[in-house]
Amino acid sequence: MEAADREVLIRDADPFVAPPNGGINELLNVDQEENAQEQEFLGPQAEYNEEEEERKYYRRKRLGVIKNVLAASVGAMILYSVYMGLLQMQLILHYDMTYREVKYSNLGLEDIDHKMLMGINVTPIIGLLYTPVLIRFLGTKWMMFLASGIYALFVSTNYWERYYTLVPSAVAIGVAIVPLWASLGNYITRMAQQYYEYVNYREEHVQEQKKLPKGACHSYIIVFQSIFFIIFHLSFVFAEFPMRFVLNGYLRENEHILKNVHNCGANIKGVIPGFNTTVLSRLPRSMLLIQVESVLMGFAFLSMIIFLMLCGAAYRPTEEIDLRSIGWGNIFQLPFKHLRDYRLRLLCPFFIYSGFEQMFAITGFSLSYGVCALGLDKLWLLILVYGLSCSVFSSLSLCLLRLPRWVCLVGGAVVHLVLLVALLAFSPTPKTPSYLGPLLVISVLWGLGSALNKTGVSTLLGMLYGEEKERLDFVFTIYHWWQAIAIFIVYLWSNMPMRAKLSIVLATLLLACFCYGVMERRLARKIPFRLPRIPRPRHKVKGYRYLEEDNSDESDSERSDDEEDEEGLDDDEHVAEEMEAEDGDGGGQDAGGPGAESPGARRRGAEGQPHRGAEA
Repeated sequence: MEAADREVLIRDADPFVAPPNGGINELLNVDQEENAQEQEFLGPQAEYNEEEEERKYYRRKRLGVIKNVLAASVGAMILYSVYMGLLQMQLILHYDMTYREVKYSNLGLEDIDHKMLMGINVTPIIGLLYTPVLIRFLGTKWMMFLASGIYALFVSTNYWERYYTLVPSAVAIGVAIVPLWASLGNYITRMAQQYYEYVNYREEHVQEQKKLPKGACHSYIIVFQSIFFIIFHLSFVFAEFPMRFVLNGYLRENEHILKNVHNCGANIKGVIPGFNTTVLSRLPRSMLLIQVESVLMGFAFLSMIIFLMLCGAAYRPTEEIDLRSIGWGNIFQLPFKHLRDYRLRLLCPFFIYSGFEQMFAITGFSLSYGVCALGLDKLWLLILVYGLSCSVFSSLSLCLLRLPRWVCLVGGAVVHLVLLVALLAFSPTPKTPSYLGPLLVISVLWGLGSALNKTGVSTLLGMLYGEEKERLDFVFTIYHWWQAIAIFIVYLWSNMPMRAKLSIVLATLLLACFCYGVMERRLARKIPFRLPRIPRPRHKVKGYRYLEEDNSDESDSERSDDEEDEEGLDDDEHVAEEMEAEDGDGGGQDAGGPGAESPGARRRGAEGQPHRGAEA
């Protein structure tokens, strides 16, 4: 019985015997297939070409730079179209005595306009004191955005025209003019530098973020400055739309407006002596003016959105921090110290003339010659032709890709010299439509000279300081500050005789050409220029901030070779420490850098990790 029971138990235990080796092999095969699929999914793809991906990456970066240049140009063009169009319409309406008395009674709009123009033209005089601090504190892109917001604020105050709305907003525009233009000049030049870095991303000096070779990005500076001014000068065209499509239908006939005008051109004193104080045949409806201002306000907001959404950063975040970390006292002083550079000192007359000639074209020639001879209804045509001429002929600066850099400035100066001599002897008769042809020709030629002057000066500054990215904001601040001084002088001389105004402009032009020739001769003789030293950024300041080795009064030429070697060693140690800190944090290059998150950067990082592990 016991043996039979044991047989039954063994027979019942048979189903629980371990499976044969074949089952185990099947399970192992399943695991191997899953591992192979995972490796195929996670591992390097057979079709992945690292160099091709890197090339595509930098091509996208280059397209982004072009997008930034176009966005900044279009944003500035829209902004100034709105500003100049609104200001022109506002001044014409406020000039009419009937409009002032009927709509605003004893508000004193004429006096408000004088103070508003004073705020716009006088306030930029102090722009040199705060512009570099604002640009370094906010950043180039955010400075452009803030300035466009101030211009939009000026547009919005025209909904409620009072002393406490118009005058403060005009003062705010005066404060923003120099920072806006210094930021734009800095931004376009920085885009040229970035484009060079993205084209030559394999070069060692680009990968190590060293100073660019002399003249490396000059061709890109020429192209980008030309693109900017081709687009920006269209603002003179679009600014005349409110005048052409709205105000022209409300103007009186020329016989009434110019009834007491007896002289024009070179023979007059002031702007247009005897110009009638009633220029409107009937008053525009308030709702029409509100609609026009609303359209202008919409475009002002559009320019703000363009600066905010479409313009990329001019510097990498680490560079922005370094630019601020040299000390606010140094940032405040360095624009003044850059005037030690004989290149900037000798270009100052050209900076002043640049302000003279554009303001004379808009106020002097268009009013004292054009409106006086043809009537107020032709003002829009003269300025529109001038703007189109400036835009078209700005493309001539591309000739600097093949010709010497002095061609633009000297060519524009020659054109203006001939026109100034002709205008000194030209006195058209009032109310004579036959002068339309000659005046349009003068507008076209003056636009040719203005285009060569504007693009020439900006391109020249970019070429002289194109490799000094930490100095660009100081240089363009000085340029546009002298321009603002010239605009202020034009505002002061409004009641002077026309021949005196033309003589001042002519003398400034001759002095500018002479000084520019001296500068080019000194550079050809390789006479060293003096640049103030930019102190090294110190992110952790301990004790007294301004140490002896960071003295920005000392120029590069005054330091000994030993000091330069010591500073070079310090800089190398500083860079090495920063690189070690970045490696320790596990962070890659910055997103704005030439090698940021690129396939090549990841490959170099992967190759470098084993070496660092071996050294450790």
